[in-house]
Amino acid sequence: MASNRLERIKEEVKRELSGIIRRLKDPRIADVVSVVAVDITKDLKYAKAHISVMGTDEQKKNTITALNSAAGFIRHEISSGLDLRITPEFKFVQDNSVEYGIHIDELIHKINNGERETDK
Repeated sequence: MASNRLERIKEEVKRELSGIIRRLKDPRIADVVSVVAVDITKDLKYAKAHISVMGTDEQKKNTITALNSAAGFIRHEISSGLDLRITPEFKFVQDNSVEYGIHIDELIHKINNGERETDK
């Protein structure tokens, strides 16, 4: 039962975090930023947010740096939006799984096109 509660909290934090990041007015944050996953410890003290950033490597680095520097503000906003006894401290990390998925999809597409050309 406790794991179900933790999963619901993770999803609520992820949803709230996405909205807060959209509202941030830091020029270092890239235009296309999404929250892929949020891991929260069982005691709800710490959270690691996996962030996907579309852009150059410099934009990705700047976005993660900006989010980590705004972690206190984000924590305050989360505590205002959600009714939690303990609001976790956030650490933001870059997640490349979306880009990796796109790369794999391109490779599969190339392989399929190559097979069709050899069949002819």
